[in-house]
Amino acid sequence: MNHADLSHAPPRGEHVVIVGGGVIGAFCALELVGSGRKVTIVDAGRFGGACSHGNCGYVCPSHILPLAAPGAMSGAVRAMLRPNSPFKIKLRPSPSLWSWLWHFARRCNKADMMVSAKARHALLQSSMTLYRQLMAEPWMQCEWSPRGLLMVHHEPREFEEFESTNEMLRREFGVFATPHDRAALERLEPALRPGLGGGWHFEQDCHLRPDRLLACLRARLESLGAEIREDWQVRGLRRGGAHVTAVVNQQDEAIEGERFVIAAGALTPQLAAELGCRVPIQPGKGYSITSTPPRLCPRLPMIFEAHRVAVTPFEGAYRLGSTMEFAGYDNSLNPKRLALLQAGARHYLEEPLGTTIQERWFGWRPMTWDGLPLIGPSPRLNNLLLAAGHNMLGLSMAPATGRLIREWIDGEPAHLDPTAYLPARFG
Repeated sequence: MNHADLSHAPPRGEHVVIVGGGVIGAFCALELVGSGRKVTIVDAGRFGGACSHGNCGYVCPSHILPLAAPGAMSGAVRAMLRPNSPFKIKLRPSPSLWSWLWHFARRCNKADMMVSAKARHALLQSSMTLYRQLMAEPWMQCEWSPRGLLMVHHEPREFEEFESTNEMLRREFGVFATPHDRAALERLEPALRPGLGGGWHFEQDCHLRPDRLLACLRARLESLGAEIREDWQVRGLRRGGAHVTAVVNQQDEAIEGERFVIAAGALTPQLAAELGCRVPIQPGKGYSITSTPPRLCPRLPMIFEAHRVAVTPFEGAYRLGSTMEFAGYDNSLNPKRLALLQAGARHYLEEPLGTTIQERWFGWRPMTWDGLPLIGPSPRLNNLLLAAGHNMLGLSMAPATGRLIREWIDGEPAHLDPTAYLPARFG
């Protein structure tokens, strides 16, 4: 079954309640409503308004390697010691944070990196296939662009060092980038400053406008009969033994159902005590600034590796994004972190930002220590599934995640091996 024929699936009538109205919850709903189920999505805020809103819109099968890689922990410590580092940890007495960091450090080796990379690759490739099918639908208008993703290096040494990683990606996964030395890079992307070290162009990557994707998904879901309830914050679950009967909000209102999917992103750990498994997700705070396009606007989306700044050109808009801040559920919009984006972009671009700011934004990325999401049934609750913890790749992994959730509920064979994503791996 593909997205084109979802609305023609035989009806089953079962009511599925999805907690979380981001891109993961939306794709789970798209699969389930198309299989004939009644679907209700609840979100603590507005649909598509959290981490799915202001990201840079990358659909990037190139992002195979997890953050937990050889040298990552020592690199993070060195970065923290630098002023104005794009990486920051707010040190505090948080057992969950220190446990997460300890497990992350243990996985900073090649063997564990490759295990995670293999599982990430499968989800990314499946999602790209599903995205290409979905973009053929007339109702999907989200500025899809297959221009690839350009990784730009400030120094020639960094550019040359990436060659071994590129060769490994080619050898192990069939994914590779085209190199552009200093002169070729200037020809490829005139918006860049002259004299940079070089760049690697992952031509198979794509990008889209995330808020428009969510708007299209919402319109499609509601046209197929799904219900979306905003400002509906789940306080807990109503249970009968190992069976969930309803979700309950802060006002003690309940929504009953036969199946439940928790797709609450970085907020999922707030329900951990009721989910029947450990949920080692830390909120990794990212920022973005959206402006009008600069006069000399980049043609390609780009990531500036050394300064960890991402750039995306949209139709009539332009976005700088990234940084990583482990500060818990801090909901402040830190102007210093926003300023880092513009300062970092200034090293690479003739014009780092447009003249009119349209939006300043932050979102909590749901970070797991192994770089893999939790997709599948709760080990203790027989009608509840999780679809959370997609790190920085929720947009890139969402279609395949929705497909896996429907396959679990339908009792169908999974279209890819789901073992690596099972929530039970954390105990």
